[in-house]
Amino acid sequence: MKEFLSDLLAQVIFTAVKAGGKIMEIYHKDFSVKYKDDKSPLTEADKLSNEIICDGLKQLTPAPRHTPTPTLTRIPILSEENKEIPYDDRKNWDIFWLVDPLDGTKEFIKKNGEFTVNIALIHKDSPVLGVVYAPAINTLYYAAKGLGAYKSVNSETVNSERRMNEILKNSVKLPVERDDKDLIVVASRSHMNQETQNFIEALKESSLFTNHSSLITTSIGSSLKICLVAEGKADIYPRLGPTMEWDTAAAHAIVKEAGGEIYIYDSSMFNVQSSNLIQNPESKIQNFQLDAQHPTPNTQYL
Repeated sequence: MKEFLSDLLAQVIFTAVKAGGKIMEIYHKDFSVKYKDDKSPLTEADKLSNEIICDGLKQLTPAPRHTPTPTLTRIPILSEENKEIPYDDRKNWDIFWLVDPLDGTKEFIKKNGEFTVNIALIHKDSPVLGVVYAPAINTLYYAAKGLGAYKSVNSETVNSERRMNEILKNSVKLPVERDDKDLIVVASRSHMNQETQNFIEALKESSLFTNHSSLITTSIGSSLKICLVAEGKADIYPRLGPTMEWDTAAAHAIVKEAGGEIYIYDSSMFNVQSSNLIQNPESKIQNFQLDAQHPTPNTQYL
């Protein structure tokens, strides 16, 4: 499985970078914005990125030594921009791709660069491979189960011929150690609310603040928040609002391999494949629902 994921990861990285290139073509010109039924924005970049990713994933095949593995073209794809697949049809999927072709469409529209391409492979309700690519800042995060988590800022060197060991040469393993003693909280740029602000203030009175000299809050868009936790540049990311599974799956794989985790507030780890694809619906939100937490001494749940 480990060698199989390694071979697969390089191809998924190439697909994500290719989709990111198409997104940037649209980013640098005027584009129109439409709105879905849930009032979330949709652009041509969302659609074209999705087409590139879905076409790329359908063309993937296992390396020869892994021929006993089922053909990858038969693995279903669940994407934010594809036709909705009923839960009864997907609830028994053992393995599938989970895709957000452009996470942070609001950031894309604002042209602040904080948007990402997200591709995850889900096996038995858990992300075993994840690629998050931020094309505007040329930053790539990736991980696969048993292989570790990495960051690269040389993604322009990625092409379809490169193997994983070559990509690793231009990457840094995560997490990266920090010298400061600050407790750093990363929050959403587009979804900050009073509940989140109250939660951040409450951290100062919690056990999480023990052994930290000060609390610093930073904001950024898209799945980059979870990636900052994986990287070690932030300690915790609270999400006090509904979150779709494709928003977090790829970054979840990365933070797991970096030694962190994502939890529901009751301290249980969530599984991918809920009936409505929402990880923390409004009906279940109390004070806090979801956090990505980088492991630090004496750090427990709130």
